[in-house]
Amino acid sequence: MGAGATRQHPGVTAATARRTVLLLTATRWFPVGLTIGVTTLLTLQRGMSVAQLGVILSMQGFVVLGLELPTGGLADAVGRRPVLLAASLVGVASGLVFINARTFGAFVVALALQGVFRALDSGPLEAWYVDTARADDPDVRVEPTLAHAGTVLGVAIAAGALLSGGLVAWHPVTSMPALALPYWLALGFQVVNVVAIAVRMHEHRPHGAAAGRRSPIRTALRSAAGAPRTVLNGVRVMAASPVLRALVLVEVFWATAMIGFETLFPVRLAELAGGQTRAGALMGPVSAAAWGLFAVGSALAARASRRIGVAWTALLARVLNGALVVVMGLMAGPVGLVTAFLLTYTVHGAAGPMHSTLLHREAGAGTRTTVLSMNSMVSGGAYTLGLLVLGPLAEHAGTPVAIVVAGAFSILGAALYWPALRHERATHASAQVTTAAPAEV
Repeated sequence: MGAGATRQHPGVTAATARRTVLLLTATRWFPVGLTIGVTTLLTLQRGMSVAQLGVILSMQGFVVLGLELPTGGLADAVGRRPVLLAASLVGVASGLVFINARTFGAFVVALALQGVFRALDSGPLEAWYVDTARADDPDVRVEPTLAHAGTVLGVAIAAGALLSGGLVAWHPVTSMPALALPYWLALGFQVVNVVAIAVRMHEHRPHGAAAGRRSPIRTALRSAAGAPRTVLNGVRVMAASPVLRALVLVEVFWATAMIGFETLFPVRLAELAGGQTRAGALMGPVSAAAWGLFAVGSALAARASRRIGVAWTALLARVLNGALVVVMGLMAGPVGLVTAFLLTYTVHGAAGPMHSTLLHREAGAGTRTTVLSMNSMVSGGAYTLGLLVLGPLAEHAGTPVAIVVAGAFSILGAALYWPALRHERATHASAQVTTAAPAEV
């Protein structure tokens, strides 16, 4: 390990960073597993309509849209650890408001706070890992760990969802609705995540010799003042890279598919299964299986990318994902719907790490979180607008129609991987020529 690595990340090796990112991925996403299957159902059970649900969930997207770039720049300027800690605390506050919400306005506030959490949370952990690992070993391959993080994410959510479904079916605390108990448990695990970040995530960001003489608050404010410049640099990176622009635009289509298989799937399952509580009990094992298959998809993607390339793997996964969402909408029974949903999550797990790897290829250390935030910002904006369209469409034309429209539209986005595919081919060809050159001399 070189001296530069020691100065930037003293005592943090690539192996330690890998273990940390996998642990924090687990503690971050296990609470999501507890709530992912019942969020929509609990909102509907408390009197909200499907159209109101679309507006409520869209609030998160509007907030993310406004805050993604500023918070991404803040993380690159101030540091990934403090931003991630702040995000986790806001996430706890959001959960407290949501679990106590009984009115449309209260749900809107909860999802607005959730938007702040998502904006702050988007990118810092992943960017911290990539930069920390490369500071220790410039030649380290980050793709395997990103894929393994996807696997851990899937397993964590699957475990949480399985526990959630069991709690809803068992209903051990009769003094509260069955769908509410998983939320209270998730809040406890969110606090565990805050502690884990504080203990395991170490970051040293030099600010010059004078930094040691300034108070931590003044140092943070000085770093935060550099956030707009960092955001501008990130925008310039995207403007100068056709590959990065196309990758970010993929999110417009991907987010629409997610409305179909995340937001509308529980609604359709409740329609076919006979009510929200029944669907909530089913969502536990179904979500657990789905996220288990998500983990399998992430692992298979790492192997496939070594054979056909990262870009081809991402492209094919997106096409299959959209096609399977269409199949979900065409299913008239719960067994067919659940089967299509499980297959959808398998290819969803394959696509995510490959997309992230392509983004990291185009980003530098100084703008990495900002680039990830731009990607997430477009995703959140598309998700928000899609909810405002697909929510009313589901209410007036039927949930199956809205799911089919979401899936069919998302398939179009696969074409936007073409610039990354051409760039990957050119890079591979150039590497082969460079390797072969000494033999020709």
